[in-house]
Amino acid sequence: MAKLTKNQKVAYAKVDANKAYTLQDASKLVKEISYTKFDASVDLSVRLGVDPRKANQMVRGIVTLPHGTGKTVRVLVLCTPDKEQEAKDAGAEFVGLDDFIQKIEGGWTDVDIIITMPSVMAKVGKLGKILGPRNLMPNPKTGTVTNDIGKAVAEVKAGKIDFKVDKSGIIHASIGKVSFDAQKLSDNAHELLSTIVKLKPSAAKGTYMKSISMSSTMSPGIAIEPKSI
Repeated sequence: MAKLTKNQKVAYAKVDANKAYTLQDASKLVKEISYTKFDASVDLSVRLGVDPRKANQMVRGIVTLPHGTGKTVRVLVLCTPDKEQEAKDAGAEFVGLDDFIQKIEGGWTDVDIIITMPSVMAKVGKLGKILGPRNLMPNPKTGTVTNDIGKAVAEVKAGKIDFKVDKSGIIHASIGKVSFDAQKLSDNAHELLSTIVKLKPSAAKGTYMKSISMSSTMSPGIAIEPKSI
């Protein structure tokens, strides 16, 4: 194991590894143990009692964080010409169709989210091998395939995120920045966790929310007591 820096030692000393904190206390503590020179992201890792290999136990959803993520989200809208102005007015950085499809085929994927329309999915679908591995493929379940382009862009800009359980049964999601005050971090975390609870598959047996951990970039994880949610 690599040697800990002075700041890392201080951070680890502040976290009781044998204690599960309330969501409010964890939101305060994560700010105290973050020593990066940049505005670090604050993330939640939620281990669920599901088997994601089974379709009836897959957990995937969308949530709009009340205080946003703190990140600048770069949006590409692939749409017909009649929807281009609507997308631009809503704040999309990149708008077009065939020209951007060619760029993506050439390897360009310098965006955070792609929104498109049902009528052009035949063209966009051909990009699956490129966009799929990068988690950029538009999907009706996450609201990124829609005719209401303006609303979709506005929601993403306001803090809407999508999440899904990975093959290990864990959901990873960013809930803000260290610069957020503790109450905003707690509010965002509560909104995400409440949504995950509502999505519990009927086929999942036993303890659903096995563990919750909050951390910032390069900080130790803080265990959260699920019953405090």
